[in-house]
Amino acid sequence: MKSCIVHDWLVSLAGAEKVLQAIYELYPSPIYTLVADREALKGSIFEDAEIHTSFIERLPKAGKRYRTYLPFFPLAVEQFDLSEYELILSVSTCVAKGVLRGAHQLHISYCCTPVRYGWDLYHQYMKEAGLSRGLKGMVAKAILHYIRMWDVASASRVDHYITLSEYVQRRIKKTYGRDSTVIYPPVDIEGFEVCTRKEDFYLTVARLVPYKRVDLIVEAFSRMPERRLVVIGDGPELKKVKNIAGRNIELIGHQPAEVLRDYMKRARGFVFAACEDFGIAVVEAQACGTPVIAYRRGGTSETVVEHKTGLFFDEQTPGSIVDAVRRFESISDGFDVAEIRRNAERFSKDRFKEEYRRFVRTKLSEL
Repeated sequence: MKSCIVHDWLVSLAGAEKVLQAIYELYPSPIYTLVADREALKGSIFEDAEIHTSFIERLPKAGKRYRTYLPFFPLAVEQFDLSEYELILSVSTCVAKGVLRGAHQLHISYCCTPVRYGWDLYHQYMKEAGLSRGLKGMVAKAILHYIRMWDVASASRVDHYITLSEYVQRRIKKTYGRDSTVIYPPVDIEGFEVCTRKEDFYLTVARLVPYKRVDLIVEAFSRMPERRLVVIGDGPELKKVKNIAGRNIELIGHQPAEVLRDYMKRARGFVFAACEDFGIAVVEAQACGTPVIAYRRGGTSETVVEHKTGLFFDEQTPGSIVDAVRRFESISDGFDVAEIRRNAERFSKDRFKEEYRRFVRTKLSEL
C-alpha cells in the first residue's frame, strides 16, 4: 500500500523523533510536517527523506519561533493533501493526528499524548507563562479553548490509536473517549553498556525546567551532605538549582552523549522526580545496570520494577526523596545489574519495530 507519515514538526531529534525514525525505517515514506529544520537533520536518516512542509514554515521567524503560530496549526495540518495514500501513519503530540482522510484510507496514529498545554498541563502552563491574567492571558485562554475543541473534533479522524504507556492510554480515553494500544517507545539499549562496579555517587539527568522537579532532588541531597549528587542538564531553572545546591552537589550542565553514558554506568543510583509520560532516561539508566529511585507516577511506574530494578517514593517532596535514598541504601546490595539490564531490554528498538509492524499488518488485514 502507498503510505505517508505525518509528524508535528521536525526541528530536532528528541524522543518523538526516535519513534518517527523507527517507523520511517519500517515504512520509508514521504513525511508531512508543519516545519522542518534541514540543518538539524543533516547526518540523520531524515537528511535525504522526502519532506513536505506547511505554510507555517514560510511565516516570519517560523524556523525558531514556530510555536507562536499555534492558532494556525489546525488549519495548516488540514491543508496537506494525502488523498493519494492508502495508509497514513502519524506521530502526534499536537496536531499531526488531525490530518484529513477519506473513507478508503487507513490512519494509524502513534499518539504520544493529547496536547498537554491544552489539557492536563493547562493551568500550570498559564501560570508559568504569566498568562493567568490580563489581555494577553485572555487571548491565550481563547486560543487554547479553540485548540481543545478542534483536538476533540479531530480525534475521530484516526482509525486506530497507539500510545507509549498505560498512563497516557488513560489520558487518551478520558480526553478523546477512544481506546488505544500500548507499544512502548524505542530506547537505544545497545548504546549503553553495563558496569558492575558502581561508584559512590548518585546521578540525575534532565532539562532544568519546572516539571522535571530537579530542584527537589538537589534540595534533598543538600540535606544529606555526606552523599554526592551529579546533575547533568541545563535550562531556565539553573539559577534556582544553583542557589539551593550544597557543596556535595556537582552541576555539570549539558554533556555530550558519551559523557552522559559514562556517568550513567558508574552511578550508584539514578534519581528521577518528574511525572513523565514514559521517561527514556530512566530506561537508559537501567540499560547500564544502574538501579533507579523514582517518583511513583506516570510511565516510570511501568518501566521500574520495585525492589528488582529500583524503588519508588510517593510524594514530590525533598523529605520523601531523602527517605527513599536511605531505604535504597539499606537494600542496594540486593540489586542485580544483569536483571536490571534485562528489564531495560523490554524497551529496545527491535522490540518496538516488531510490535508496530505486527499492529499495522493486523489492521491492514482487517480491511
